[in-house]
Formats: sequence, structure tokens, C-alpha cells
Amino acid sequence: MKYRVLAIAAATALGLTACSSAPPAADSSAKAGGPKVAVAFYPIEYATAKVGGDKVSVTNLTTPGSEPHDLELTPSQIAILEEADLVVYLKGFQPAVDKAIEASSAKHKLDLATVISLHPAAEEHHDEAEEGEKHAEDEKHAEGEKGEHDHGTTDPHYWLDPTLMAKSAEAIAASLGEADAANKDTYAANAKTAGEEFTALDDEFKTGLGNCKIKAIVTTHAAFGYLTDRYGLKQVGISGLSPNEQPSPERITEVQDEAKEHGVSTIFFETLTSPDVAKSIAGDLGLKTAVLDPIEGITKDSSGTDYPSVMRANLKTLQEANACS
Repeated sequence: MKYRVLAIAAATALGLTACSSAPPAADSSAKAGGPKVAVAFYPIEYATAKVGGDKVSVTNLTTPGSEPHDLELTPSQIAILEEADLVVYLKGFQPAVDKAIEASSAKHKLDLATVISLHPAAEEHHDEAEEGEKHAEDEKHAEGEKGEHDHGTTDPHYWLDPTLMAKSAEAIAASLGEADAANKDTYAANAKTAGEEFTALDDEFKTGLGNCKIKAIVTTHAAFGYLTDRYGLKQVGISGLSPNEQPSPERITEVQDEAKEHGVSTIFFETLTSPDVAKSIAGDLGLKTAVLDPIEGITKDSSGTDYPSVMRANLKTLQEANACS
């Protein structure tokens, strides 16, 4: 087993390497004459398009198929920022994007980390009660600091909690209203409708994951903390918050031990990274593998065509893997 673990660790040099460059930005909804909105990555694009509707033009800086964590902007993408009426991003998630936005002369800028209480990044999530108390303390701290966050120590993957997607939609509507006062009421109404859809999705998850025999999930990188915290599960990440991180042989052994301890049936991998490490660990333990999508982007290999359809595919996958009824 020792040599097998070392082989798995060596394979991660290829298996967990993310793309560091991107093709030209994708324009998701070019609306002539309306506000031009540049967004940093897909979940923000989805929320912005729902709120803006046919009034805005939304350009995603992270193109389909690109891993967003280490995105480097091209000169044409920087020009898009300069021309934008509104830029929506999440400070701390994409350092190169943060730097370009700070240097840009975009008329309005919305950092969603100032309106969403991001979870602290942790090696492991503890039991649900402890996490609930910790999250409450974090929210109080965030309010006390008036939205200031230590972005180097936070988990950015808020969108895997639909209720936080609803909160992002409200913030986007307010910023669009500032950029385009004539359509302020339309943006507010669209955000309310989007919020109702996100709440309905949250209800589906609460019902679907309300009674699961297996309470842990093992994933290639620790992107699912918001989902597991929201719905009473435990996340075991093979690597950390970034898919670039390479697990040590010791970490792989720990993951194998936790998988046994919690009786997991499945090791999860995702669409934008190699499945090699997950499949190796699953092979050692005689377990299955399946895709659990962090929804950092939509590609032809995604299990749906948009945020809600991929979330529902994730729900079905979790129900099957964790014996939920």
C-alpha cells in the first residue's frame, strides 16, 4: 500500500494541474445600448444574467473550459474591464483579476466578498453543531468589520449554497440600479424572482439530503464546504481549496482512513480536473467514483446546461452515493 500511495501522490503533479491561461472572454448576452457588465466567473455570470435580463450585456472573463482559480487576463479582457459600466467579482478568488479590476477605471465595481460572509478556510470541517456556532461567530465578526475579510483565509465557493446565490443577486441588483437608475425597479424585481428560484432549489436540497445514511463526501478539492455545512454533511477534501494543491502521501493515507471510517461508497472528482487521483484512491478501497461539480464553469462535459440543472445533478449524485431517502 505504501508504494501505491507514493504513486498516487506523484500522479497529482499532472492530475491536479489547472489551466493558467484563458481564451478570449465570452459574451453571454450582448444587449446593444444597455449597461455593459464584466463578471469574473460563471456563477456570478448566471446571477447577473438573471438579474439584468434583457437590459444588460454580460461578459464572463473566465471562458468555458478554463479553470478559474488562476486565470490570467489578456489585453483584450483588460480592455473589457475599462469599458464596463459594472464589474462583479469575488476578491481573493482570482488574484490576477483582482489586480486588474483595482487598476481599471470601471464606473462601478462590486466585490461580492463585501456582502457575503465567506467561511474561513479550514483543513477540515467539524461536526454540524460546531460549524453552526463558528459560522455565527464569523457572521458577527464580518458585521463588526463592516464587510472586511481576510481573503487569504476564506473559502470562495459560496455559490454551492443557493441561499447565498440569492444574496448575491440582491447585491447585483443594487449595483445595477446605481449604474442604470432608469431600470432600478426592473433589476430589483428580477432579483426577487431569482431569489425565489434559489430558495426553491435550497428546499430541494434540504429535502433530498435530509435523511442520508452516509454523512461524509470525499472530493478532489475542498470546494464543497458551503454545501456540506448547509445540508448537514461532512467534507473530506483530497487537496485544499485550490485544485492546484497536490496532496502529500500522508494526506492520501488520511483520506483513505476517513473514507473507511465514514463508510463512504464513492470518491468524487470534477469536470475541470483530472480524475486520476480520485480513481486511484477509489481503486485501493474498492469504491466507486462519480462527478460532483463545483460549478466553476459550464462545459460540454457538465451534467447540465446552467447553474440550477448542474446543482440538481449534484443532488441526485449525492443522494445515490450517500444512501439518502
